[in-house]
Formats: sequence, structure tokens, C-alpha cells
Amino acid sequence: MSSFNDLGLSDELLKAISDAGYDTPTPIQAQAIPYVLMGRDILGCAQTGTGKTASFTLPMIDILASGKAKARMPRSLILEPTRELAAQVAENFEIYGKYHKLNHALLIGGENMSEQLKVLEKGADVLIATPGRLMDVFDRGHLLLRDVKILVIDEADRMLDMGFIPDVEKIVSLLPPMKTTLLFSATMPPEIKRLADKFLMTPKEITVSKPATTAETIKQSLVMVTGAGRDQASIAKRKREVLRKLIEREQPKNAIIFCNRKRDVDVVYRSLQRHGYDMAARLHGDMVQSVRMETLAKFKSGEVNLLVCSDVAARGLDIPAMSHVFNFDVPTHSDDYVHRIGRTGRAGREGVAISIAVPGDGKYIDGIEKLITKPIPRDEMSSGGGTSDAAATDGKDADTDGGSDEGRSGGRSRGRGRGRGRGGRSEKTEAPVEAAAETAPDQDADAEDAKAQDAQPDSSPDGQPDNQGDKQDAKPSRGRSRGGSRGKDRSRDRDDTDKQEKPGRQDKKDDVVFGQSDQVPAFLKNFP
Repeated sequence: MSSFNDLGLSDELLKAISDAGYDTPTPIQAQAIPYVLMGRDILGCAQTGTGKTASFTLPMIDILASGKAKARMPRSLILEPTRELAAQVAENFEIYGKYHKLNHALLIGGENMSEQLKVLEKGADVLIATPGRLMDVFDRGHLLLRDVKILVIDEADRMLDMGFIPDVEKIVSLLPPMKTTLLFSATMPPEIKRLADKFLMTPKEITVSKPATTAETIKQSLVMVTGAGRDQASIAKRKREVLRKLIEREQPKNAIIFCNRKRDVDVVYRSLQRHGYDMAARLHGDMVQSVRMETLAKFKSGEVNLLVCSDVAARGLDIPAMSHVFNFDVPTHSDDYVHRIGRTGRAGREGVAISIAVPGDGKYIDGIEKLITKPIPRDEMSSGGGTSDAAATDGKDADTDGGSDEGRSGGRSRGRGRGRGRGGRSEKTEAPVEAAAETAPDQDADAEDAKAQDAQPDSSPDGQPDNQGDKQDAKPSRGRSRGGSRGKDRSRDRDDTDKQEKPGRQDKKDDVVFGQSDQVPAFLKNFP
């Protein structure tokens, strides 16, 4: 079909689609919309960026146009794995349903629950929720699900990865048996196929592309970082240098930089900020929801052009005309690679996806290439010498990126010094610093410079830590004075005190000495 006019949608909906700037449906939309309007269950599998969201939001608007929701009893339910995806679906209903009088409610974590419950009390035609918050609200008695006529399980494979499947199964058990169920997934592992067999009744299977394939419009490449040493701190620093060189070379209009861990998101973000990339922002699951939404809004508007994030942004987020995706870390799950690079090259546009890898990522790269059934081209920048120039000329990383590692290890070295005699030679105090740097590869590499300076041992002119000698001497002397005799075994401090007291006793020795026959006490000499 060549136009939305051929899909059987209402005139009001077609007008809203035209206002949004769309006139031609994507393959998943052209195939799914007619069957959803017919009330058939759908099992949809399509690679990310193909317009799956509109394939169920558009027909739902027309189906729900007639009728009205009751208080706390939504007429349809859409389950999303992340808050961002849920908010994006809600935005789609606002865009395409502006000529329909439909109410939608959003139940996601990180937001004021009382405000969300107020919308439910008024009656919601569409309830968009994450499984955790939905079960929380239901358990509190604020929600009834017996009037749900349409159920959508979006990004089912992501639900599986995040461990939401038990919650989804419980939610489905609370719904009426007579309903239309739509299940969409970018990949189709055996677990998702099992869920589809359990939840769907004679579904219409729609597959517009081979599962877990990447769009042909995405130019993929892999940069191999070598010669960075064996410790993780040096490898991470070299990868940050490579990332900056790639950004300078590519000059992206806007780009997402994916990291495997939340702490690495913070490290890379601060590194970019310190090196002059003021239009960079970060996004991960530990951030407050309002800040996450504000960050996404800035990125969509162009106020921010580099977004460092974890996989929380890898599924379903539709950023118009995304030019680049950088994988700072190679994903450990092959499916995540497909979803990450799917943020670019969307809706027929061209995009660039570059992954930064180290020799230890070999097994993950093999898994990705096996999944997408083609090798990832190697970038010429992959030689070790390509990054050595940056290491020689870039003083900022040397001062800042490693600051925290040195600070923490220096603090540990100083602590050990206080417990060992008088501090020892300087070589002994430096050894724990190097050892700690090698055994703590995951420490925050971009901590404040003040921490690094504060962590350095405060030394006196002779190389001894200040005041440590006094403290060391005081403690052993107390121990010896308590456990030893009151004579020759006394400590030096005791001996000094005794020397001050003995002259007084010596003056009286001639007058008061008992036990000798030739001397008597002075008060008896004149006794008659």
C-alpha cells in the first residue's frame, strides 16, 4: 500500500498523520494496521526504527474513538519496559489523537503517583505503564483491569532481558480473556515465542525483516584499541582518547554514546566536559525521572548534541535524523548491538555506527557478527599508533582522568603507613599506589583534582609523614610500661620522669634509711 488512505483509518486520524508530516506507511504499519482494525491478535517482528509504535497506536485511536472509560477502569493497556518508551508512546497518542477526545494515563516510576492516580480516577481510555509501577498501583487497590479490551506488549525481548516476564504474566492473568493482544519484538528468541503461544490466539504473524538484522542504511565500523597496557584504567583512558578523535573526525550532527555500565556513563560524560564538549549530556537509570525527561527533550531539540547513556536509551527512542551512534563499550549481549545502532539510519535515512573495542572483546564481536550474519568492517584508526599521539599531547586526561585512581590508592597507602612503625622508606609508601591502581580498574577516572591532591601523603622534610613518629612512639611506650617491671624495663618516657623524681628521694636518704645497724632515724638521735 502506498498511502495511509488505503489502510481504512478515519479522516480525523488521517488529518493528524498529515499534520505530523507523514504520508507513506512503513512496511510494518502497512501490514499490521488493517489486522488490528479487524480485531486480530498480532505477533509483530521487525528491526528497530521501522515504526512499530505507530502500527498499534494509530488503529487503537480509531477503535477507542467510540465509548468512554470508567473511573479506575482503563479500556486498553500498553506495557513498556522503560519509562522513556512509555513517555514516547504517550507522546504519540497526543500527536495522532489530537482530533479525538481520548484520555490517556501514564504510570511510570520516578513520578508523583498521586498525580497519576488523579488521571485514572477521571477515566483513562489508554493506560501506558511499566510493569513495576502498574503492579504497585494495582496492589494498592487504585486500579481495575477487567474492562481492558486491547493489550499491547511492546519490546517483548527487552522485557525478557530486564526480568519483567513474571510481572507480565501476572498482569495478563488479571485481564479478561476476551481481548485483542498485540505483541511486538525486535528479536524472536525461544522465550518470546513461548509467550506468544501462551498469550495470543491464532495470531497474525508479521515479519517485515529477518529478526536481529541491521538496516542497510547504517554504515558500521569497528575501531580496535591496542597498545593500551593490561590494566583497565589505562585501557579506559585510551578508549576515551579514541572516542574524542572519532568525534573530531566524524563531526556528528547529533550522536548517542553507549556505555555498558552506569558508572562509565558518568566517567565518559565528565571526560567530554573537561575536554571542551559543553553540549554533552548523560542519561542512565539512576537519574531522577524529571531530569531524564528534561535531558531527552534537550537532545531532541538540539540543545544537546552528544548523549552519553546506558542501554536505557537503546530501545524504541525515536530521535529524528540521528546521524551517529558510538559504542564506547562493545555490548555483551549481541541483541543489544542491533538495538543500539538502530537509533540511527531510521526511516530510510543514512546513519553511522562506530564501535570501540579492545582485544578482550573478541568473543562479543564474534557473537554480534554471527547474529547479523556479516562481518563488521574494521576502521583504519584501529592501529595502536593512532592513539599514541593523543596520549602524548593530551595533558588533560593525565591530570584528571586518573586523578581518582591515584587519590584512592594514595589514601590507602597513607593509612597503611600509620600502622607500620615510623613510616619506612619512600619506596615502601609508593608501592601500594601502583598496586592499587592495577587492582581497581573500575574506579571513577574523572574525579575532582582536589581529591587527588588531598590523597597524597603529607610529608615532613626528611621524608617521614608528619606527626606519625610521635604517634608511633607513644603507643608502644604505653604498652611496655604496663606489661614490664618497674625497674630496668621501663620505657624512656618513664625513665625521664623517674630521673626528675629521684633527686628528692636522694636528699632524704641520709636521714631516713632503714635496715642498717650503724644509723638511726634523726628524731631518735637526741632521745635521752
